[in-house]
Amino acid sequence: MSRSGLVDRFSLPNGLEVILAPTPRSPTVSVWVWYRVGSKNEWPGVTGASHWVEHMLFLGSPRYRKGEIDRAVIGVGGRLNAFTGNVFTAYFSTVPREHLAIPLRIEADRMTRALLAPAEVTRERTVIRSEREGAENWPEFRVSETVDELAFRRHPYRWSPLGYPEDILALTQKDLAAYYHRFYGTSNAVLVVAGGFDRGAVTRTIRRRFGPLPRTGEDPTVSTKEPPATGERRARLSGPGSTPSLTIGWRQPGIADRRIPAIAMLDVILGGETALFRIGRPWGSSGEHPSARLYRALVDSGLAVSATSSFSPRIHPGTFTIDIQAAKGITLERLEEAVLRETERIARAGVTRREMDDARVKVRRGAELAYEGAGATGFRLGYFAMLGPKGFERALLRAILRVRASDVQVAARELFESASRVVVGYDPTGDGSAG
Repeated sequence: MSRSGLVDRFSLPNGLEVILAPTPRSPTVSVWVWYRVGSKNEWPGVTGASHWVEHMLFLGSPRYRKGEIDRAVIGVGGRLNAFTGNVFTAYFSTVPREHLAIPLRIEADRMTRALLAPAEVTRERTVIRSEREGAENWPEFRVSETVDELAFRRHPYRWSPLGYPEDILALTQKDLAAYYHRFYGTSNAVLVVAGGFDRGAVTRTIRRRFGPLPRTGEDPTVSTKEPPATGERRARLSGPGSTPSLTIGWRQPGIADRRIPAIAMLDVILGGETALFRIGRPWGSSGEHPSARLYRALVDSGLAVSATSSFSPRIHPGTFTIDIQAAKGITLERLEEAVLRETERIARAGVTRREMDDARVKVRRGAELAYEGAGATGFRLGYFAMLGPKGFERALLRAILRVRASDVQVAARELFESASRVVVGYDPTGDGSAG
């Protein structure tokens, strides 16, 4: 669904999926490798393995020793990074178009042959522990982790991609190597190249560099199903910070469910945007939307300093959350009452035609701007390849734009069930700078 629409998709005999999106005038090119491996593929005792392997793929392969990957990309004026989620792990490099060969060599080298040297695993443990401890200083992380632990009792969405502290301490080099060789490789990877390049030349290069790689990577499909929720679950946390906050979550269906388009539209009406087609902000962020229902009901009334909703697109059933930061002197109990009044009102009375029209404008605008630049194009194409088959993004957009006001009301009635509700409050102690 890139702006040019000229996207090539093919697979190599070893199972590697390739997506090419050339933009002839672009001065840069972005190379992404997406693995269908994330914290969903872990189990108690090895939580955090996906995130740790993500780090290790920068720390040595037959061609690129420790530090050489960064130097190779940054040395030509490029940038690179990676991230791990519940569903996938992604690596990207964006470089001037004349240096495209560099990221292609890097990704081919580490796709099946990362070294995971014992000494580097030991050193990286300190980095992983520090990242986990740093996250724990932020109320948002602690609240989000607690929401997932309450919402899921069996499914691996229960734990954060950062893993549990005790597992970080216990995981060995052999554990990480076994995890890498089990799940990573051509069968579970999607290579995306977007930006300024010649289609034919790059196709030949990819076949030459990636074609000889062995077919590796076990099926990453998760069979565990979370049992139906049977009652509200609650927790109250405290720690560093200055602003009390409240998060209320409900069980939402997986991304392929027929109800998802209406839930996405509900997200736009309540919070002002949806993660799938967001305008002008990085993935994972949210902004203030004065026209949205939550903002008008909670911020304009003086009850909160911020109020957003969050629909998280996931393959398996996840959570739809509402996140609020309290205004000075407002109790979390009062905030909760106000939020539930608003969710009950939308379930009972529905939404207006104007709200639907405004929401469609936001979604269309987000879709139009989603592919600005090589990096954004590489992200979008790979991200939706992780969530569904070819054409999934376009079909989902059409379905969202066809949603009727009555569909949103039905979605609200089904979503905002007290039996699947999770409520987590955070009381700041006033010490520290977080929050």
